[in-house]
Amino acid sequence: MRSILFAPADQPRKIEKALASAADAVVLDLEDSVAPTAKAAAREAAAQALALAHAQPRSGGPRLMVRVNGLDTPHIEADLDAVAPQRPFAIMLPKARGGDDVQHLAVKLAVREAESGLDDGAIGIVPLATETAGSLFRLGTYAGSSRRLIGLAWSAEDLAADLGAQANRVDGRFTPPFLLARNMALFAAVGAGLPAFDAVFRDHRDLVGLRRECAEARRDGFCGKLAIHPDQAAIINEAFAPSPDEAARAQRIADAFAAAPDAGVLSVDGAMVDRAHLAWARRVLSRMA
Repeated sequence: MRSILFAPADQPRKIEKALASAADAVVLDLEDSVAPTAKAAAREAAAQALALAHAQPRSGGPRLMVRVNGLDTPHIEADLDAVAPQRPFAIMLPKARGGDDVQHLAVKLAVREAESGLDDGAIGIVPLATETAGSLFRLGTYAGSSRRLIGLAWSAEDLAADLGAQANRVDGRFTPPFLLARNMALFAAVGAGLPAFDAVFRDHRDLVGLRRECAEARRDGFCGKLAIHPDQAAIINEAFAPSPDEAARAQRIADAFAAAPDAGVLSVDGAMVDRAHLAWARRVLSRMA
């Protein structure tokens, strides 16, 4: 997945636009974009959207995820009761505080999968891992916490509220506390063997700024980016897709080591490459699948 697009679950028109976009995944949001009085209607709408997606699958359409409300809210049980039987691709967990929260959610999902006749582990988990100051100290606990983990994302908006920060960006770029959270989330994801997803770029009209931020995120090792508007999806996809030259070089490195599996260092394109380059090549090629 490269682009992960949020859509409020209680707004059918926005869901339809999201599903028609280029996004690799659409998150039906039950949390921040839904008012407390609309939670019940949003759950029902999300369940219906998931059921329809299974009944009328779109060729090449996005995967469907659901952002539930946090584990410490009174909404979580009803959220999972509504959407888990409809087998979303994954649950996005907001306000995640570490591997313990993932394990807690995994147990809740396992019960509902069993009750619904789904395979154990059918529903994945993507934590939003930096939404509180305390969560940064628990980022190392995601590794090995659950086989359901399919990625790790970071977010700046709720973190700003938790810190009481006046802003999280200056001149369009994250300030130092938020860059620290971003970098720590990247390290945590890679350390856990997971794809890392960059935070949303909130000004959906600034496509130049979005391209710049995508390029920086991909340069640093992120695999994709969260989005809040359908117009952002295609730009994100393009930015995080390996270029033809990059893919061709990765294939040459992989082929060279396949032909000499006992080698530690080889020459490819006139340059010396080692096992670290092979790991890079495999990562690039995995994004071509």
